[in-house]
Amino acid sequence: MDNPIRGLHKQFESRVRLGVMSVLVVNDWVDFNSLKDMLEITDGNLASHIKALEAEQLIEVRKEFIKRKPRTSYRVTPLGRLKFREHLDALEALLIQKP
Repeated sequence: MDNPIRGLHKQFESRVRLGVMSVLVVNDWVDFNSLKDMLEITDGNLASHIKALEAEQLIEVRKEFIKRKPRTSYRVTPLGRLKFREHLDALEALLIQKP
């Protein structure tokens, strides 16, 4: 039997990254402030985790101006969706695994 822990991805070990990905997989695009409010974290905390997820190509960033105000939004990439699904499947397998 395969060890389900092998399916866990280090990128999602942080509760903030787990939260970011959870929000993004069920929404098309989510802007920075909405994400920050949903997760109840600081700008700097969110920014550092977003940067790490973006570096791994798990999320995509869109920067635009709305009525002369900058807005940054995020969405999950196909790779991010795949890796996150693998991570959730591994967690589920761990939960139902018998000793």
